[in-house]
Amino acid sequence: MDFLKKLPTPEELAKIYPLSKGMAKKKLEHDKEIKKIFSGESKRLLLNIGPCSADRMDAVLEYAARLAEIQKEVVENILIVPRVYTSKPRTIGKGYMGMIHQPYIGQGEDLSMGVAAVRNVHRQVVEETGLFPSDELLYPETIHYLADLLGYAVIGARSVENQQHRLVASGLNIPVGLKNPISGSINVMLNAIETAQHPHHFIFNGWEVMSKGNEYAHGVLRGYLEEGGAATRNCDYEHLSEICDRFAVRNVENPAVVVDCNHSNSDKQYMRQIDNAMEVLGLMKEYPKIKKLVKGLMIESYLEDGNQPIDGGVYGKSVTDPCLGWEKSKQLIYDINEKLEGLK
Repeated sequence: MDFLKKLPTPEELAKIYPLSKGMAKKKLEHDKEIKKIFSGESKRLLLNIGPCSADRMDAVLEYAARLAEIQKEVVENILIVPRVYTSKPRTIGKGYMGMIHQPYIGQGEDLSMGVAAVRNVHRQVVEETGLFPSDELLYPETIHYLADLLGYAVIGARSVENQQHRLVASGLNIPVGLKNPISGSINVMLNAIETAQHPHHFIFNGWEVMSKGNEYAHGVLRGYLEEGGAATRNCDYEHLSEICDRFAVRNVENPAVVVDCNHSNSDKQYMRQIDNAMEVLGLMKEYPKIKKLVKGLMIESYLEDGNQPIDGGVYGKSVTDPCLGWEKSKQLIYDINEKLEGLK
């Protein structure tokens, strides 16, 4: 391989795109609140909602600003964490790989500019909205660029079996969701959670490091693909009940899952996210063990319904997986809030 150029360091980018003291203080408060959700101390629900991919800063910031207004209305029942996913795994290595690779759609790949753009978009979301975003850690080392900004992190279905991803998750000071793999193996997901919850001694970014373990590491149920390629849900009663039982025999603190209402749970039919969310909330009302298990929902949502080709040019419309548009998303948040009132 060819070494093209050194990336800017996290310290350099933190000076260019600094987090204000006020937001740094608010971040500490956010971290306490989200941890209370996963420990069970808080009865609020985490709502991780936003675009499949953060493709352009202006649309992402407009979307996050709208979320911030709704957060004020539903604050008693819901903690909103906007999805700002800047790196995208590709099943066969082709397609749009996110802002980190291509900071400006239509231009070439530039990872040096990309890491700067990623730091900048996350910082702007925080400073302009007061919300603390999430991202998928496709490249574990990017956490150094974002550690002071992220309110939540996810290890994706294609990365969850990777040892380095699990070890890095064990060293983070925020809740980390580890998705079930594409195959659907719950055992793989539980192994990842257990690994992430324990301390480890390993190599990271040229250092010998020691992690303390992340007691807020948890599962994310995203559905799975059968051998023949058919999408299968794992957010129904049978799967959630089984996962409760499987957690019971594991050495895991704060057993919990977040339900990803899209991906294979919806077969990427974005409107099905609404049905999935309502079904899960219904199960939480009916079954105490499921209510205790499920700590959040993940929704793919943007300004416009559906998706488009990367060169489609429609502002606020996904260039990767199809998403719920804003009006449907807003109504869904209100409906979730109403359902949660009934769970009290």
